[in-house]
Amino acid sequence: MKLTASLSKKNSASAQKDKGALSHPPAIFLMGPTASGKSNIALEIAKHLSVEIISVDSAQVYRHMDIGTAKPSAETMASIPHHLINLIEPYERYSAAQFREDALIVMKEITGRGKIPLLVGGTMLYFRALLEGMSELPPADSGVRMAIENKAKNIGWLEMHKKLQQFDPIIATRIKPTDSQRIQRALEVYYLTDEPMSELLKKPRHAYLPYHVSSIALIPDDRITLHKHIAFRFEKMVKLGLINEVRAIRNKFGLDAEATSMRCVGYRQACMYLDNKISLTEMHEMGLAATRQLAKRQLTWLRSMQESKEFNCFAENLPKLILEFLQEKGFEDKNHKSSSD
Repeated sequence: MKLTASLSKKNSASAQKDKGALSHPPAIFLMGPTASGKSNIALEIAKHLSVEIISVDSAQVYRHMDIGTAKPSAETMASIPHHLINLIEPYERYSAAQFREDALIVMKEITGRGKIPLLVGGTMLYFRALLEGMSELPPADSGVRMAIENKAKNIGWLEMHKKLQQFDPIIATRIKPTDSQRIQRALEVYYLTDEPMSELLKKPRHAYLPYHVSSIALIPDDRITLHKHIAFRFEKMVKLGLINEVRAIRNKFGLDAEATSMRCVGYRQACMYLDNKISLTEMHEMGLAATRQLAKRQLTWLRSMQESKEFNCFAENLPKLILEFLQEKGFEDKNHKSSSD
């Protein structure tokens, strides 16, 4: 099967623009907000195209965090190769730069096996890292981070945010005073480089993605319906044992609510419940609110990615529409291919 995706000749300008990319192997990006059905669509694509799936999810990289991250089942992962899942322990950290490096390695391996990399997820920062490259920011420094965390324990993250305003007012305006993770990173960058992060981000990025990418964006035509799906998904996670999962992880690794892994949506609220800071009802309400806010941010990112083909994630014939789009882009149905042979 030929893996080089072809472009329509109807638009000569577009064909000329992508002339260089035609020599690259193809890849598919399947993006969407939480609860938009990305995983199901990926499995439908896998029935028709020779793909291996790469998770683009900053929470699924953690081992033991299965229920709250909606990881595919062991049976699914056994039937279709999945990558970049269960990479690190919950006490470890993983960055967009690490993801880019790991993803490029796996994509090359998949292509070498004669398959198509299908990247699926909702962590838009990771997709952006692949497409645009990374700014030249220093890697994490455990000593500096520990010093920042200790200071925050004494004076609180609100005061740390005020310190950030002194060093880097531009970045401070983009970060909420409650967003301890981003405050910590911005301060860390300043302490390591003696330069504001906002200045470092102005420097040009250097990106090279040797693939011809077909990007698909799942966009809900009805926000209310998306919120219903989010509610159903969150309630299902709780029934499956999200609270017990969080309790077991914290007991095993001695994590508190400030651990990066425990800041993930759902896990943060479960931690607050286990720490007796909120009631079970409040955990549900806050978990749903946080998930809706996450979806809103994801949609904002998605709508800024102009090269993506948008599909209504609630369309009844969505799998058919997406497969037709991919066939138009030059991807061959492996079932038709085998029958013709």
